[in-house]
Amino acid sequence: MKTRAIENIERRMDEIDPNSMRYQVLQKVKDFKASWIGLGQALYTVWKDRLYKEWGYSQFDTYTSKEIGIKKLTAMKLLKSYYFLEKEEPGYLKKDFSGDMGVARLPSYETVNALRLASRRKDIDRTDYMRIKKNVLESGKDARDVRATLTQLIREREELEPEEARAKRRRAVIKRMLSLLKSMRQEIKVMKLLPVEIIKDTDTLIKKLESEVK
Repeated sequence: MKTRAIENIERRMDEIDPNSMRYQVLQKVKDFKASWIGLGQALYTVWKDRLYKEWGYSQFDTYTSKEIGIKKLTAMKLLKSYYFLEKEEPGYLKKDFSGDMGVARLPSYETVNALRLASRRKDIDRTDYMRIKKNVLESGKDARDVRATLTQLIREREELEPEEARAKRRRAVIKRMLSLLKSMRQEIKVMKLLPVEIIKDTDTLIKKLESEVK
């Protein structure tokens, strides 16, 4: 049985030129459950070239929610996951994922997005990242496995390097405190909630904290 979302997409497709990019995106949405790669590629093109504006939408998230029924967060994960593979693993995209067996071997966009985020972390080394990548692209590990592996690696590193871990936590706490103080200072100044002397003391404290994280 077709869902209402698919029926809405098919009705929209009936009104659009089958040879247009807009039609192709809608077709890929229909095929989404079979493979997210095609949809990710199409959405990346729509976002990069701002094609949604040509189709009457002022914002990308308005287009994805109203035309193809996908939330902005999901759409961004799809296009970022696709672009990550295109940039970092172009050979992987050339594999044949057609058919049930191919789909079964293809990691989900959530998993590839977790791998993408792992590639940007400073607290795991290259060897650990390559192991995670192999688990995703070759062994079919899912997003939860990736996150669990990352948590374990970070915990192990903190146990081996306690001073570095402590310094990192200290820096994070100071940054949060700075952010809170700056926000409060602005509100206090605008609303004139405290005497000028206290505001000056707050400014002094902010400068001292900033020097601690430089």
